[in-house]
Order: sequence, then structure tokens, then C-alpha cells
Amino acid sequence: PPLSEERRREFVKMAKSRAEDAKVSVRNARRDANDMLKSAQKDGDISEDEEKRGLKSIQDLTDGYVKECDEVCSKKEAEIMEV
Repeated sequence: PPLSEERRREFVKMAKSRAEDAKVSVRNARRDANDMLKSAQKDGDISEDEEKRGLKSIQDLTDGYVKECDEVCSKKEAEIMEV
């Protein structure tokens, strides 16, 4: 049977929740990677410049994946609300 408007809104809410969970996971991965870079720099394995480049690269990747999560969520929301 076709979904009711109320049920569609529940599905949208679940999709947004899953997207937020994905963004949190991406941010946790960023934090772990940043910690590894900082400890490597502290141990003398990499230079400060390499650390800064790595941190910027990690931030760029994080921003890209968070943006992708938002795009997928908005597409899915439109798909769910489509009658």
C-alpha cells in the first residue's frame, strides 16, 4: 500500500538521523587521524610542515564527506516525500 504522509515524515526523520550518525563517524575518523599526525610530529617522525599539510588534507577530506552525506540525505528525503 502507498505510504501515508505521516509515515513518510517518519522515514525522513530516520534518514536524517542516519546521516547525522555518518557525519559523526567521519568526524571521529578525522579526530583519530589528527591525533596520529600530532603524535608522529611529537615523536619526530614528521616535520611541522608535514603535520600542517596533513591536517589540512584531513580537514578537506572531512568536509567533502560531510557534504556528500548531506547531499545523499537531501536526495533520499526528496525520494521519500515523492508521491
